[in-house]
Amino acid sequence: MRLILVLFLIFSVSASFGQNREITKFKKKKEFQTSSGLKMTFYSINKNGMFPDSGDVVRVHYLGVFEDGKKFDSSFDRNRPLELPLGQGRVIKGWEEALRYMREGDSAKVVIPPALGYGEREYGSIPANSTLTFYMKMVSIQPKPKPYDVAGLDTVKTESGLMYIVVKKGKGKTAQINDKAKVRYSGYFVNGDKFDSSFDHPGAETFDFIIGRKQVIEGWEKGVAGMAPGEKRRLIIPYLMAYGEQGRPPVIPAMSDLIFDVELVDFETIIPPMSYDVKGKDTITTSTGLMYIKVKTTNGRQVMSGDTVTATYTGYFTDGSIFDSSVERNDSITLPVGRGMVIRGWDEGLQKMKEGEKFRFIIPYYLAYGEQGRPPVIPAKSDLIFDVYLKRIENKN
Repeated sequence: MRLILVLFLIFSVSASFGQNREITKFKKKKEFQTSSGLKMTFYSINKNGMFPDSGDVVRVHYLGVFEDGKKFDSSFDRNRPLELPLGQGRVIKGWEEALRYMREGDSAKVVIPPALGYGEREYGSIPANSTLTFYMKMVSIQPKPKPYDVAGLDTVKTESGLMYIVVKKGKGKTAQINDKAKVRYSGYFVNGDKFDSSFDHPGAETFDFIIGRKQVIEGWEKGVAGMAPGEKRRLIIPYLMAYGEQGRPPVIPAMSDLIFDVELVDFETIIPPMSYDVKGKDTITTSTGLMYIKVKTTNGRQVMSGDTVTATYTGYFTDGSIFDSSVERNDSITLPVGRGMVIRGWDEGLQKMKEGEKFRFIIPYYLAYGEQGRPPVIPAKSDLIFDVYLKRIENKN
């Protein structure tokens, strides 16, 4: 059983990182006990390190054993430390308290009584009223992000209404359309309240998107283009270039201007996949209005409703611009056919194909994302084009 599942929120966290630590000086191999009943014995101590604070992201290796010494979980077995933000109720109380005392590089034995663990509740392989022992190593501490200091820096206002402040200049070539940007960010309302941050999503080193593909709000598209690796900008985005009049409830209220502190870590140029050559090939129209072109045919089995298939695809708007592509990601999609798991045009079109074939689907908006579209990527009433390769039928109906 993986502790990452065991530890995640079951009880709310009572320990406050704002409170003073009961003990700040430790001796190796000498056990101490806190007023809550937590026991700790340090094996290595980084005296020059800083203690973590609420909101910091920590990476911790651990071995968990019962009182009889039987192991119930270990991050060492997976060769991957647990990563989590502190003070957000992601782990049991004993972990939150113990991590308050550990600096980067520290290792310790931590004995957690039932009241700081899972209490009277049985959870997975953890019996009720279990005292748990963890051998923990603090691998790293990533301090929580702070808003950029923009005092005295110039604000650039663009014709679109977007404003930005260059906090730190980058080096090298700048990111442009069709480049895959890798960024770290924190998002704030104009009153300074944070509503999102890449640092709040442990496990993801960066947030990645392709510029010009409408994978992000317009303010990001225009604000990140032109940044060089290492550059930091504050983007001041009017609501019309963010989530519009509707907002994105419950997080983003209607007509919300937003502020993002963005760092471009790096970028890579993406070579768009070649579109299918359909010159001289017949276009077939079905009774629903779906159109398709057979680019490559085979003698494979016909797809039927209920089959599970694996396919690759590239999606285009009618002007030829790409909005999504599994080919670019070197990926594929596996899905059941005829179960409403994809847009209607795909469900119908796949049933025209045989294993190994390549088709172009030309899908009217009412067989795609309808009158509403799927903002910010798919505008309202968008007819769409897909080049689809049916790799294989996984589970035949």
